[in-house]
Amino acid sequence: MVREIDMTRVITSLGVIRGDVSTYDPAIRVFRGIPYAAPPVAKLRWQSPQPADSWQGELDATVFGTSCYQERHTSAFVWRREDFSVSEDCLYLNIWSEQDAESRPVMVWFHGGAHTSGQGHSRIFDGTELARQGVVLVTINYRLGPFGYLAHPWLAEESPGSSAGNYGEMDKIAALQWVQDNILAFGGDPSNVTIFGQSAGSQSVCTLMASKRATGLFHKAIGQSASCLNPDSIRDLDGRERGSRLVEQLAVGNIEELRAADPEALLVAAAETGWGAMSRIVIDGDILQEPHVDTYRRGGQARVPLMIGSLANEGYELFPFDCSLTEAELSESLERQFGSDGEALMGLYAEVGSSGAIQHEIATDLFMAFGMRRWAEYQAVADADTYLYFMTHDTPAFHLYMSDSDTLSLPGGPRSAGAYHSGDLAFVFGSMDKVGTDWNDADRELSRTMVGYWTNFARTGSPNGEGLPDWQAFDRLNHATQVFGTQSVKSTLGVRREKLDLMAKTYPF
Repeated sequence: MVREIDMTRVITSLGVIRGDVSTYDPAIRVFRGIPYAAPPVAKLRWQSPQPADSWQGELDATVFGTSCYQERHTSAFVWRREDFSVSEDCLYLNIWSEQDAESRPVMVWFHGGAHTSGQGHSRIFDGTELARQGVVLVTINYRLGPFGYLAHPWLAEESPGSSAGNYGEMDKIAALQWVQDNILAFGGDPSNVTIFGQSAGSQSVCTLMASKRATGLFHKAIGQSASCLNPDSIRDLDGRERGSRLVEQLAVGNIEELRAADPEALLVAAAETGWGAMSRIVIDGDILQEPHVDTYRRGGQARVPLMIGSLANEGYELFPFDCSLTEAELSESLERQFGSDGEALMGLYAEVGSSGAIQHEIATDLFMAFGMRRWAEYQAVADADTYLYFMTHDTPAFHLYMSDSDTLSLPGGPRSAGAYHSGDLAFVFGSMDKVGTDWNDADRELSRTMVGYWTNFARTGSPNGEGLPDWQAFDRLNHATQVFGTQSVKSTLGVRREKLDLMAKTYPF
C-alpha cells in the first residue's frame, strides 16, 4: 500500500520518503535520488536489476543520486560535460508532481547519450513545468557503457536464459515496474504511463515497444531523434564478439576477475577496442528475441499511441563531415549503398553544396528522418494512433548539461547550428529559465506549444488540445507531419518525402 502523509512525505512499498519543493515553484514537490533497484555492484555487476531493500525511518530524497559510471570529460559541441561524481551504485529515479496531484498521467524519461553517458537529473530535464501542466514526471539513471551493455559468453553461461547484455534496458524495465508499484503515492496513475526519450533514450523507447518483457508497463510512447529501425550493417547482433575483444583487452581469466575489474580499466578497454563505437543494444534472447525490425514487420510491437520526430539539422557535429570528398568518390560511395539510385539521390541533395555536405546530409536523413518515418509507418500499419513531427526552428547552441550553460560562440552566430541534435530538449521540458541564455519570444512560444502537445499526448494519446494548432495523424498514404517552425506550427504532407522515398527503395518496408 502506498499513500501520502503530507506534501513532501509519502509512504511507499519500501518505506517513507521525504522530498522537497521545487526551487522554481513551491507548489511543485520534488523527490530526488529514490532507489528503484539494488546497487548493481560486486556480484550484481552484469546481473538483472534486483529489488531495492526497504529502509527504516525516512529516506532523504532531497539530493539527486550519483550518476552511473561513465567518462566525465567530454568536449563535443553542446554535449560537453563537466567533471562530476560517478558510481556503479546509481539506479535512482526522481519525481516531480503537483502537491495536490491525484491520478495524473505519468511520463517516464530516458535520457540520451549513446548509452554511454548522461544522467536523469541534468538541469535541462527539470520537471517543474511538466508538473505544472498536470503530469507526474519520472526521470531515471540507468547503467551505461560496458556496465550496462557488455555481452560476453561468460555472462551468458551463468544466465538462466543464456542471455547477456542489455542491462541498461533491464534497468528501465525495473524502473517502470517501480512506477507501477509506487507512483500512486506521488499522485500518478499507474494505468496511464508514457515512456519518452531522446537519442539513445528514444532508441530504448523503440526497443521496449519490441520487448515482451515490458508488456503492460507503459501505455503510450514518445521518441525524439532516434529509432531502433535504422539500416544496420552490424553482423555481431548478440554483441559477444565485441564483448570478447573488450575482455581480452582487460586480460582477465574468468568471470570473477571480470566482475572485480577496476571500473576505469573497463572504460579504457571499451575505448581501446572500439566497443563504444558500435551498437549497444543487442539481441540477447531476453529483452529482445529477434532484431527489432523483424518484430515491427510482423506487428509484434506494443500497439500503443506513438508520437515521434526529428530535427532538421541533426547531423551538425553529430556525424563526420569529410571536406576532402570528391564528386567521384561520393558517386562511388552512393552507388555501393544505393545501387542505381545513388546518382538520383545525389541529384536530390545537390542544393546543399559540396560532395562532403551531400554525403553528410544523406547520412543524417538516413539515420534520423528516414528511421523515424519508418517507425511511424510500422506503428500506423499496426492500427495504433501515430503522430510524426519535424522541427526546423533554429535554436541557440549552449552547453546543455553544464552548470555554466552560456551560449556557444559559433562562426555563423549562436543559431547557425540550426535545429541541431538535442536542440529540442529545453523546448520539451519548458526549462528555458534554467539553462541557456539567448532565448527569445519565438523560442518561448514554441516551447509552450510543444509542452502542450507532449502533456496532452500523455493525458489522452493525442497531442491535440485547446489553443494548439491541429496535428493530423500520420498514415502511410499521407505521411502527415507536424512542422515546428519559427514562424508557424502546422501540418504538412511528407517532409523530405522524395528523398526518403528513394532511400526506401534500397531499404524497403
